[in-house]
Amino acid sequence: MGMTMTQKILAAHAGLDKVKAGQLIEAELDLVLGNDITTPVAINVMEGIDKKTVFDKDKIALVMDHFIPNKDIKSAENCKCCRDFAMKHDITNYFDVGKMGIEHALLPESGLTVAGDCIIGADSHTCTYGALGAFSTGVGSTDMACGMATGKTWFKVPSAIRFNITGRPSKWVSGKDVILHIIGKIGVDGALYRSMEFTGDGIKNLSMDDRFTIANMAIEAGGKNGIFPVDEAAKEYMESHSSRPYKIYEADSDAEYDEEYTIDLSELKPTVAFPHLPENTKTIDEIGEKIEIQQAVIGSCTNGRISDLRAAAEVIRGKKIADNVRCIVIPATQKIYLKALEEGLIKEFIEAGAIVSTPTCGPCLGGYMGILAKGERCISTTNRNFVGRMGHTESEVYLASPAVAAASAVKGYITAP
Repeated sequence: MGMTMTQKILAAHAGLDKVKAGQLIEAELDLVLGNDITTPVAINVMEGIDKKTVFDKDKIALVMDHFIPNKDIKSAENCKCCRDFAMKHDITNYFDVGKMGIEHALLPESGLTVAGDCIIGADSHTCTYGALGAFSTGVGSTDMACGMATGKTWFKVPSAIRFNITGRPSKWVSGKDVILHIIGKIGVDGALYRSMEFTGDGIKNLSMDDRFTIANMAIEAGGKNGIFPVDEAAKEYMESHSSRPYKIYEADSDAEYDEEYTIDLSELKPTVAFPHLPENTKTIDEIGEKIEIQQAVIGSCTNGRISDLRAAAEVIRGKKIADNVRCIVIPATQKIYLKALEEGLIKEFIEAGAIVSTPTCGPCLGGYMGILAKGERCISTTNRNFVGRMGHTESEVYLASPAVAAASAVKGYITAP
């Protein structure tokens, strides 16, 4: 049997002609990523490794984004630990206040991730870069430490599920609706340790931002990674953002897949994931009841890109945020923030009664900038809605697209534009 895209990338980085699902390999890494929460743990581990410095100062990225700007003494100490480490080892790609962004939006924008790469990151949503045809996956801080020291890590080669994307989405259906539909279909463990490989002529109707969103949430179906073929849109994105060479891998015609699904974009509707799992999905017309919200969050590594802000602004334009709703808008990077400012989107959000934050993960993980009290509900463009994810264990998080989150912020209850 032939190999999938993911298997071909792993084989190449392991120096092998061929790999098969379940095989244990050691692979060379193109990039090792950490943030202000996971990196300090990795640094402590690395201190116990008999190696004086990192394997390649240009192939490590440290992004301060979860509790930035620092919210308390502990977060300040964590960032100082990362900052000192970056200075000691002359890390090229260290991103701090004023230069940072939410890591999984920042790295592609900065040209650090391209097709054919093998990337690990001590953050579960590292799978985002599969949108560009890279193999990228989240690991623990110990694996990050070993990766920083040696430039290698081990993998069990994953088997794969193929998702054949067809059709064209309607006006308010985005990549978020696509991945919520898929997770609702297969469940939060439906792709456990498997590669989610997206194919089909409908991919051309998904923007790069849509693809980043879909790949980002592969982990929410249990996936080891998500990956898209490299088409003209992906090439254009890489060539406009990066000076690095890229390598295109294509699945063999006889590649083996555990399962195959067809997703017709034209049939999808705006979708919401109800508490307390991303698989608990309903289309907007299946809700049936009026679910009032107290907070709306538009941002994150999943949906904080410029197209997301444009969609939200289009919905909010000329309207006001409901009196009982706190609407928090978070551009994912400084460049996105500046672009939104230049386009007048920030002004529209503020005039509508929303607030706009510096780039930060903040409320997504219940960090800050939007903690929920007991009994409160939030509609959010983030990626997880577990119990207590955004605050009190008796609060609720509903996952949705920027358009649905914006429409709900205006109405005060969950609705579509």
